[in-house]
Amino acid sequence: MGGNQNTTEREEAESTENDSVVNNQCPECHSTALVRSTDRGELVCDDCGLVVDDNVVDHGPEWRAFDHSERQSKSRVGAPVTQTMHDKGLTTTIDWKNQDSAGHLLSSEKRNQMHRLRKWQERIRTKDAGERNLQFALSEIDRMASALGVPRSVREVAAVIYRRALDTDLIRGRSIEGVATSALYIACRQEGIPRSLEEVSSVARVDRREIGRTYRYIAHELGLPMSPVDPKQYLPRFCSELELSEDVQQRATTIIERTTAEGLHSGKSPTGFAAAAIYTAALLCNEKRTQRDIAKVAQVTEVTIRNRYREQLEVVGLDFDELLSYR
Repeated sequence: MGGNQNTTEREEAESTENDSVVNNQCPECHSTALVRSTDRGELVCDDCGLVVDDNVVDHGPEWRAFDHSERQSKSRVGAPVTQTMHDKGLTTTIDWKNQDSAGHLLSSEKRNQMHRLRKWQERIRTKDAGERNLQFALSEIDRMASALGVPRSVREVAAVIYRRALDTDLIRGRSIEGVATSALYIACRQEGIPRSLEEVSSVARVDRREIGRTYRYIAHELGLPMSPVDPKQYLPRFCSELELSEDVQQRATTIIERTTAEGLHSGKSPTGFAAAAIYTAALLCNEKRTQRDIAKVAQVTEVTIRNRYREQLEVVGLDFDELLSYR
């Protein structure tokens, strides 16, 4: 009798514990802060530390890898779906190596056969002119993104924007290069990656005027939010290229914040505004850089820097002769 009673109590306790796990509740303190430990396969209460479940099924691979190359070699799946390829990366690719599965070289007959298969594989990846144009546009986005040094996420966003423009028939009457460049510029602004219109046009195959006209049209038709560019986003990159210290960047940030609060930034180029703040801050921190050097990095004219930094001096409250004393 005693053994049966203990068995019944244990089954009732396990049933209560299982019900608590299903309800995402700790059976001890009735807390809902349950944390799943993937490395040890346990379900632990974050409040009282009770191990609620220790038989969690591991859905990961059965093998272990300690670096990226080893993980890639052991993986049995292909690359993830990406928007930067016209077929989203779902088609197969015939390897260029003329080797079999054992690593042995193929015979002359087999090599000729694989060469013909590669050629036909490349041809049938694009079934019509629309896919060929999409492939060309996405390759242009990838080329310009590589030249600008923007991360992978920006390329994905630019590809999505171009596909949306293609689906809504916004490309009709416009060049593929212009729409692709505009999509990349919009993606940079949405992702907070500071790239000016001059920098984008320097790696594009269309002029700056067409890019500006096309990106405004696409942003308006697709309803994309385009907030004004903050000049402070350009400071880290410009200061790094000019080899300026952190003090200069902080002083330039303060100058931009004070002048922006007074409305001085309205209607002015953010790159020129940032370049002028860097010039002023470099003088104040005794790390002088010439206007020519700063203008070359920011891709603005020296006249723009002179005009902007004189306006900033008036708002900050420094006199021009007083600023010269810091040289």
